[in-house]
Amino acid sequence: MLALTLPIGLVVGITLGALGGGGSILTVPVLVYLLGLDPRSATTGSLVIVGVTTLIGMLPHLRARRVRLGQGVVFGLLGLGGAFVGSLLSTAVPQNVLLAAFAGLMLVVAAVMTRRRWAAARNQAAGHGQVEARTTPVVSLRPFRCDCHALGVLLLTATAVGLLTGFFGVGGGFAVVPALVLAMRLPMPVAVGTSLVVITINSASSLLSRLGQDVTLDWALIGSFTAASVIGSLIGARITAKVSPARLNLAFTVLLVVVALYTAARSIPQFL
Repeated sequence: MLALTLPIGLVVGITLGALGGGGSILTVPVLVYLLGLDPRSATTGSLVIVGVTTLIGMLPHLRARRVRLGQGVVFGLLGLGGAFVGSLLSTAVPQNVLLAAFAGLMLVVAAVMTRRRWAAARNQAAGHGQVEARTTPVVSLRPFRCDCHALGVLLLTATAVGLLTGFFGVGGGFAVVPALVLAMRLPMPVAVGTSLVVITINSASSLLSRLGQDVTLDWALIGSFTAASVIGSLIGARITAKVSPARLNLAFTVLLVVVALYTAARSIPQFL
């Protein structure tokens, strides 16, 4: 099993490093269909893999000053309730339902990535550069001043991201990055770095919730997968400097659709 775990973990890590937190969505189907874990163990083990990988992957962003640590911690803490509820819901639904829902999530992510790729292509064709968002937070931290509407949006967004992490065992980078841009008005490069803080916090809290729910993990397999994933993420980070982001986006989108259809084909017939 170890001979298979290491190369698979390396490939998943390369995907994470090249594409950011969104690449972690492949971890669960890989653990289920290639390494033989049951869905609940896979989603729980994925939290370990994603949490450790994003924690280490955060370091280069910290050195480059692309992490707003305080805002990331606030966003992550606001999502703790959602992560806890998501973890409880994950253990309450049948495993086939969980996998079918996961297939749907992968198709949604593929659609989101396709939309972003098209938007980037339109902007490039029109000659527009990427305009960075304002760096001022939507929610004012000054005493006695608060934008209640923005605070509500921030709380709902953070809770939704936590719920996603707790239920599916994924980092949710595809949702965290735009949420940080829209809710906290962070520039895109800073949002990418800060999202790793949020993913780490959500993964840790969701994992703690699941460890109290009689979930058994193969720590040797998870540990070796995590180590390979961390190495792969460092390799993947170098790939981004050599390959067009649009090509990476397209390749990952195609891979997501293929894995989603395979997962659906394996899980949905069992309902019939």
